[in-house]
Amino acid sequence: MSDPKAMNLRFPDPAQRAAIAAAAKQAGVSMQEYILSAAYDRATAVERRFLEGFRASMARSGAAFAAEPSSIDAGAEQRAAEREARRELERPERGRVA
Repeated sequence: MSDPKAMNLRFPDPAQRAAIAAAAKQAGVSMQEYILSAAYDRATAVERRFLEGFRASMARSGAAFAAEPSSIDAGAEQRAAEREARRELERPERGRVA
């Protein structure tokens, strides 16, 4: 009987399994530990990116509420900055862990 706590590591692509096994061996850890570590790293990277975007949004919102009523209508420069911020948030993350 297999260990009920062990992950079931099935890979439809034998080359993918070999690559992960080689990377885990090079790192000196089990395949299970390597995969879990990669998943954790990716999840925390996504979390950090979300929190950075949230903080930037809060800063922009705070500035908008602090603005004088006559300056609420965003000028061309403000709209360009907002478009750039949106592009930055929508851009795929570089250096993803697969």
